[in-house]
Amino acid sequence: MLDLVLGLAAGLVIALLTTPAGVSGAVFLLPVQLSLLAVPNPAVTPTNLLFNVVSGPGALLRYGRRGALTGPLTRLMLRGTLPGVIVGALLRVYAVPGPRAFRIIVAVFLLPLGAWLCVRTVRTGVPIRAEPSPRSVTLLSLAVGVVGGIYGIGGGSLLGPILVGRGMPVAVVGPAALASTFVTSIVGAGTFALLALGAEGAVAPHWQVGLSCGAGGLIGGYLGARLQPHLPETGLRLLLGALATSIGLLYLAS
Repeated sequence: MLDLVLGLAAGLVIALLTTPAGVSGAVFLLPVQLSLLAVPNPAVTPTNLLFNVVSGPGALLRYGRRGALTGPLTRLMLRGTLPGVIVGALLRVYAVPGPRAFRIIVAVFLLPLGAWLCVRTVRTGVPIRAEPSPRSVTLLSLAVGVVGGIYGIGGGSLLGPILVGRGMPVAVVGPAALASTFVTSIVGAGTFALLALGAEGAVAPHWQVGLSCGAGGLIGGYLGARLQPHLPETGLRLLLGALATSIGLLYLAS
């Protein structure tokens, strides 16, 4: 019972804080699942994907009512992340079960990116640069999909800072990143469920943890999406930069 309450509370708070920046929050659930809820590896990956599936509709319902999901960016992301997550799930089960190298790579990538985004926003306000081409978005999404399939994190935490740093508004990137994370997580969780039928070890998601965290994320995500229009663009950029830096520090410490 305590695990259910803890998972619900963790999912709610994390989603509330991260949804306005287009990050599902699954990446911050990793230490909670591993340390407090005793979810084994590699089951923590599909459990994170399950969290995204359950929590996603809360934010997407709110964004859908605002018409924020009708742009082309969502389709471009899905074109890359869907095949990428299947490849990532296969790699996770059969090739790279250990998270150490990935955590170092993500930390080295996100720490300077998050710090750069914060400094640039403070110094120059909202930077105006040429937006990435559709092909670049799809290729970046493919890489993020593979990473998401391997480690079960929301792609928004990786792709969002890049696109926002290139000059795209957080209000456009955020909903598209969450929609991509949601659909990709459905495919990824299903892939892991199939792989669990023939693979050894803890490959299937931890259903109790995933569902309890996801239920909290469902509420927090809806509230976070409702909050986003009331936050200034500069504040959202700083939030995204701070989240990227925090994730990098978290992975470096772990």
